[in-house]
Amino acid sequence: MATQHHNTRAARKHQQPQAEENWDQRLGFLMHDVSRLRRKVFDEAMKPEGITRSQWWVMAYLSRHDGMSQSDLAEMLDLGRAALGGLIDRLEALGLVRRDSHEHDRRAKLVFLTPAGGAMIERMRAKSDRMSEAILQGLDLDQRHQLAEMLVLVKHNLLAFKDSPSG
Repeated sequence: MATQHHNTRAARKHQQPQAEENWDQRLGFLMHDVSRLRRKVFDEAMKPEGITRSQWWVMAYLSRHDGMSQSDLAEMLDLGRAALGGLIDRLEALGLVRRDSHEHDRRAKLVFLTPAGGAMIERMRAKSDRMSEAILQGLDLDQRHQLAEMLVLVKHNLLAFKDSPSG
């Protein structure tokens, strides 16, 4: 048994230099795979609600910033106005959002969640919370906070790199 453990450790040591050379590439693939799998699992969990990820994204943002102008919402979500307009059209047809004219600018449309939209957000948040709990199983509270802090740092670094002259 001790020999087997020693051989496994020796094999890992032998592989270490190659693994260290490709750590950044492996990290990129891992981050991509985790993100892709999370989206896939999320889509499956939300499928019974009849809402797409893009629609959920709009509704989730409205739940925190209800009554935004459609153009501000498009900018905040980094969507084209036409794309957002189509999403809002579908959500409006489902009775989940409503549009109202701005009181000072009749051309500007404000977007609000309806009571049905608010109820949908609560159901979807409950599903999302259950999913998050399942995918973070095995991590204690400190580890979860550390993971979130590290991901925020990586996001900040990516944004800084994107905006830098060398990016």
